[in-house]
Amino acid sequence: MIEESSIRQRNRPIVSTLLAAVLIWCAGSMAGVGAELYRTKVTVTGQGEANRIAGFTTSLEDVLIKVSGAQKLAGDRRLAPYKSKAKDFVTTFSYRDQFLGKPIRDEQGTRDRPYDLTVDFDEGKINEILKKLGLKPWLSHRPVLAVFVAMEQGPRKFIVTIDGTQSDLQRDALLAAADKRGMLIVVPGAAALAKSNITGETLGTTPLSALAPVAAEQDAEAVLTGRLVWDDRQLGWATQWQIDWAGRTHRWQVSGVTFDEAFRRGIGGAAQVLSGQ
Repeated sequence: MIEESSIRQRNRPIVSTLLAAVLIWCAGSMAGVGAELYRTKVTVTGQGEANRIAGFTTSLEDVLIKVSGAQKLAGDRRLAPYKSKAKDFVTTFSYRDQFLGKPIRDEQGTRDRPYDLTVDFDEGKINEILKKLGLKPWLSHRPVLAVFVAMEQGPRKFIVTIDGTQSDLQRDALLAAADKRGMLIVVPGAAALAKSNITGETLGTTPLSALAPVAAEQDAEAVLTGRLVWDDRQLGWATQWQIDWAGRTHRWQVSGVTFDEAFRRGIGGAAQVLSGQ
């Protein structure tokens, strides 16, 4: 019989991550109803106006997807007229130097120095754009999503975990993708996977019902599974995603992308299903 204290210790990394995400989300909500939804962040080079306008353009598409949950807006040609005047929808913006504390070196002291550009958009104007596109803001409860991702690159096969060093880059990319799409996610710990005999080799054939107990321990309300296989010909990842929701199974795939983009497509696709968009 497993001691209750052991369970608490095993789940501590997961709980800490979830609580951190919840605190960030609540801070945004206290600033205004859904205010965090209307904020997004992109990387730009330098603080010149041209790069800032380009950042606003990218941010506008991101925030429309984030607010609505409609991943299908990615690359939508109907956004072109709105992107051309993206700065008209911005309320505030700020920069954070990614090389803060590091000495300035030649070009990296000017236009090539990378910055995080955080952009806040006008809620009313964003909602109006969505209305014209036949969509609406997803302001109701967003289910916590348990994400199980298997990675395969040659002989290497592993599952992205919250506490494993083998997948630390992928874990950080998953959390960043969730933040960009306005979703709260939990990622399984290595001990929980071992207890349930879930491995990188077996995840693809493991029914979602078998993952439900692991997800329930993390207080997740839905389960998303993904499989990423490296394709040498396309120099990118071939990905497959699946989620069961409201009695239906939804599957989608994408190929030839980075794992960062694959995670955005995966979590974005789940958001589209959960939002009913």
